[in-house]
Amino acid sequence: MISQSLTYCHYLDTGQRDWRMPNRRELHSVLSLQTKLPALPERHPFIGVFNGWYWTSTTAAISPTHAWYVALDGARMFYGGKDQSFMLWPVRGEGLGVVPRTGQRYDAAGKVMSCVGSGQDGEFRYGAPWPEPRFEILHAGVLDRLTRLLWRRSANLTPQPVVWREALAALAKLNQAGESSAWRLPTINELETLVDCAVHSPALPSGHPFADVQDIYWSSTTSLFEPDWAWALYLEKGATGVGQKRSAQFSVWAVATFD
Repeated sequence: MISQSLTYCHYLDTGQRDWRMPNRRELHSVLSLQTKLPALPERHPFIGVFNGWYWTSTTAAISPTHAWYVALDGARMFYGGKDQSFMLWPVRGEGLGVVPRTGQRYDAAGKVMSCVGSGQDGEFRYGAPWPEPRFEILHAGVLDRLTRLLWRRSANLTPQPVVWREALAALAKLNQAGESSAWRLPTINELETLVDCAVHSPALPSGHPFADVQDIYWSSTTSLFEPDWAWALYLEKGATGVGQKRSAQFSVWAVATFD
């Protein structure tokens, strides 16, 4: 159970008293999409790694009785009931300049409150703070001042969901049209940075300036498990998973690196 995992961190016999459960971005930050079983960088120094699900301290906004967990076998990110049993990988530190905050403000019951003493993401809110305002509307698109990525303001490049090959072709056509030569399909990690873990449907920061937001978006990242699958962001929930490249069910959101 997640309550047991949160409590256990306080009793680790290491001489340090600040171990805690990582939030979802902290845990995901140690993973690699270039490896599997486990999805950790090659020659990593960790021992006792379990190729399964690990708890995070981040509540699922779309279902507050659930919390986010991350799969160490292949790096998927989804949520499960807080009464279920998964693995725990404690962490220390605040990661102020490396991993962005999740935006989480929930306690165990899904209510917006201080969460003091709970050990949850909503209590600590560790990570690099978000700029205020986070998004800046430019002529070329919307600048995310947290990541320095430029997103198309219209979050739906194609008239309907497309297969992965068509998503890539749509970006090539957009660039050939002369609007820019730098638009591309985002990586799954770039897409995930847009997620605000305090909200859902869509899981985008409140007051965001984007139009025509869809549910599921293709990324440019191929699945290492099955090369005919690619990673996708499930934006209603804020989850990351995969979809079959020949499935015409996902949308396209263009991104560029801001100079």
